[in-house]
Amino acid sequence: MGTSESLHQKTTQNGSWDDIRDLPPSAKLVAKVLEYNDTMTQQQIADETLLPARTVRYALNRLDDENVVNSRVSFSDARKRLYRLDIE
Repeated sequence: MGTSESLHQKTTQNGSWDDIRDLPPSAKLVAKVLEYNDTMTQQQIADETLLPARTVRYALNRLDDENVVNSRVSFSDARKRLYRLDIE
């Protein structure tokens, strides 16, 4: 298996709770909120967690780096993204 193939597998592979263990508390909180709420916008996550919007954005970026969160464009408002926890 070549390097590009193993890199491709890594980027498409779902994460696990072990991947979250060393992340900041804000990222852990966002992950837990997403675990209980299925899909949410950044604003909904901020409202639920009482975290500032920029902290939520940072947490989502960290979770995305670990491949434990997926996002898609909202059908009801294309300016917003919906986030979902993607842990096996």
